[in-house]
Amino acid sequence: MAKKALITGITGQDGSYLAELLLEKGYSVYGLVRRLSTPNTENIKHLLDKVELVSGDLLDQKSLDDAVNETQPDEVYNLAAQSFVKTSWNQAVLTGEYTALGVTRMLEAVKTVNHKIKFYQASSSEMFGKVTETPQKETTRFYPRSPYGVAKVYGHYITVNYRESYDMFACSGILFNHESPRRGIEFVTRKISHAVARISLGRQDKLVLGNLDSKRDWGYAGDYVEAMWKMLQQDEPDDYVIATGETHSIQEFVEEAFSAIGVEDWRKYVESNNPKFMRPAEVDYLIGDYSKAKNVLGWSPQTSFKELVSMMVAEDLKAEKKRDH
Repeated sequence: MAKKALITGITGQDGSYLAELLLEKGYSVYGLVRRLSTPNTENIKHLLDKVELVSGDLLDQKSLDDAVNETQPDEVYNLAAQSFVKTSWNQAVLTGEYTALGVTRMLEAVKTVNHKIKFYQASSSEMFGKVTETPQKETTRFYPRSPYGVAKVYGHYITVNYRESYDMFACSGILFNHESPRRGIEFVTRKISHAVARISLGRQDKLVLGNLDSKRDWGYAGDYVEAMWKMLQQDEPDDYVIATGETHSIQEFVEEAFSAIGVEDWRKYVESNNPKFMRPAEVDYLIGDYSKAKNVLGWSPQTSFKELVSMMVAEDLKAEKKRDH
């Protein structure tokens, strides 16, 4: 019997890579999608004949109960959230509803239908925020610096709480920043790769950014979804930091992206410190220690920073050139 998985947030970056991985492993894959007049299925358009979409919304308990009941999955991956940090200041309450309480509703649905279903929660390095130790590991204290980070802390602890209270196989992956050509255009990495592709084709003059000194631990989303799957294959549920253990500044990302199109003097195309792109409270120095994942799951990142940046620029170039035809 093929295993069955239900993925919330299947149309997002991680959801689409996870769906590909699970299909390769012979799973039947179901994806929870909100009923929208024009659903955005761009990331999974090549999978639409292979996955089954089920309608549901993290704000609506009954729709989640029905989705879990209808699909009877062996594994649930809860990747859906209001996941854009900047938006979380303007929509703090909505972010709490989706990113915090949405997790509880999903856990509640699993507990009600069949508490033996394995559950994965997408936790985030944004929970560490103003870091209390470097590098950050599973035991590092959380100090979130955005409504998004705060909501993710709630989602994380409610997952631990259900695991301990109801004997559920519930895991959280504390994923550090992970990018790919499928990253939303509003995220800084994709904004850079997209702009660089357009600049190289003479379609854009300037790239306008906020703080270039901000540092992140950036990995490739395609590598990170494998860690999610591995967590649910263990004998015991637990939480894991998934990261590369390297940190790079936004400026380094910019330099690498321009060098991918053969431009050394990137400064003449870039404006920085634009107040429009500054956050009310910034996260300073995120770098993850993934040694537990390496030792227990046998997982480590496969894609280097340089490979990731050039992959993103190459894909954006390809997409821009396609527009001509």
